Amino acid sequence: MRSKGYAALTAKASLTPYEFDRRELKANDVALTTQFAGICHSDIHQAREEWGPSIFPMVPGHEIAGIVTEVGSAVTKFKVGDRIGIGVFVDSCKKCEACLKGLGNYCYENMTATYNSMERDGKSPTMGGYSDSFVVDADYAVKIPGNLEMSGVAPLMCAGITLYSPLRHWQAGPGMKVGIIGLGGLGHMGVKFSAALGAETTVFSHSPHKKDDALAMGADHFVSTADHSVFAGMKPEFDLILNTVSAEIDLNPYLELLKLDGTLVMIGLSGKQYPISAGGLLQKRRSLAGSQIGGVPELQEMLDFCGTHNIVSDVEIVKAEYINQAYERTIASDVKYRFVIDAATF
Repeated sequence: MRSKGYAALTAKASLTPYEFDRRELKANDVALTTQFAGICHSDIHQAREEWGPSIFPMVPGHEIAGIVTEVGSAVTKFKVGDRIGIGVFVDSCKKCEACLKGLGNYCYENMTATYNSMERDGKSPTMGGYSDSFVVDADYAVKIPGNLEMSGVAPLMCAGITLYSPLRHWQAGPGMKVGIIGLGGLGHMGVKFSAALGAETTVFSHSPHKKDDALAMGADHFVSTADHSVFAGMKPEFDLILNTVSAEIDLNPYLELLKLDGTLVMIGLSGKQYPISAGGLLQKRRSLAGSQIGGVPELQEMLDFCGTHNIVSDVEIVKAEYINQAYERTIASDVKYRFVIDAATF
């Protein structure tokens, strides 16, 4: 299948139009026409080799919403015309403990990322969702509820599941106090999910002007961290705090806000080491943890939850030719709250 998209041909290069071939359909594959592809900050990190060596040419994109155009002979999960989503990974070993638990994102032999990765044969590089078509193993795609707008669904494939998974794992719900650090592409999804799950939700943001948005999304409280003295008057009462920002910040004031057995979960990646006070952890038996996207079963669970609660990402739809400007605006936090590419413009 000939596919048209946008690619970074070398590290730090601007993305340009690019044509390439997708693999022929295997028995358990589905082919789809891409409708929308979200722009994730991790796309920028990898295209610019900020997380280590990358594979070029690179077609980024792991927030994909599309329509099935063809199914392999063994596929029973989908049919032509179905609305489906594809997220951060497209394969795994399928036999390790994590995979057998439906957690292929934690595959012991490493998941196959949707782009900037190698297929399980170790020879073929994966190409992502910044393109007009895609081919994927049906086991790694999910159904999109019919009531959800496709453009707002695309970011759920990464930004959505990245926040839904830890909220579910740490059992956020009524009677719990949850803090969300950052109100960006990730953070705004955390607010929506936490509120829908029934937790008392507080947003911590260095941007005071985002208060109205946070409250409109379901937050109960908003704390401006532009002045760090704000932490002095706060009590250690949070059960769970999720750090969604990719910038380097001081985590210790947030640790001090956790109650007995509270947990601070790392989600955003700064690329730098964080200095942590051991004393802050020892007090009140606090935990520092991490969470990485979610498995395919949980991805489907999240979409069904979104369908029930009518939750989608807040997006700004752009044409393919605007990708490079969107990258710069993403870095500057100048988007409410996720850029999504109209795949018809590839």
